[in-house]
Amino acid sequence: MAGTPLRIACLGLLLLGSHARAATVTIQISDTGGRPAANAVVALAPEGAAETTPSSLPIEAIVDQRKETFIPLVTIIRKGGHVVFTNNDTTMHQVYSFSPTKQFELEIDESHRSAPVVFDKAGVAAIGCNIHDHMITYVFVADTPWAAMADHAGRAQIANIPNGRYHVEIWHPQLVPGRPNPSSTIDATGDVKIALSIPLLMASSAKRMHMGSY
Repeated sequence: MAGTPLRIACLGLLLLGSHARAATVTIQISDTGGRPAANAVVALAPEGAAETTPSSLPIEAIVDQRKETFIPLVTIIRKGGHVVFTNNDTTMHQVYSFSPTKQFELEIDESHRSAPVVFDKAGVAAIGCNIHDHMITYVFVADTPWAAMADHAGRAQIANIPNGRYHVEIWHPQLVPGRPNPSSTIDATGDVKIALSIPLLMASSAKRMHMGSY
């Protein structure tokens, strides 16, 4: 029993040391006109070996359909996670994706919900409705535990990043298809704050072009 306090103290020091090595990365994202890029997704990939970190990204997400609109526009889940589509509209929807990341088709009657759709491949899936062509949503499937979406002010924040060097990749529904995603590199030896500007399409053309690209 005499050794118990010492073991507890050592464990506390280890936990404090582990916490001290974790960084918070804050990224401010705007378009080339300086407007906040809401719905941009930031993903961090370590360069070289990294500590094993359990993913805090959701394994399940809900995408609703209301007033012939998918809500939300962008959803982030971990690789291997699943999405349930709910229909709170007054009409049936035929939800589909032809994306390489995930291909499926399903019908959802009014006030019903789909079976879970599993996304076991990393990437972005553009999802539409065969009945209502203007409807679109995106599922970003992350194979890294460090990903976040920018809020309405264009600000994305990821906490508990182990110290190291990271490749930062940005994705947005209005990025020009066929071009490499905007990226950067950071050294997360402490809290990091950076600002990035990304080129975006006009919203009117983004849906048409991206449905053929994801």
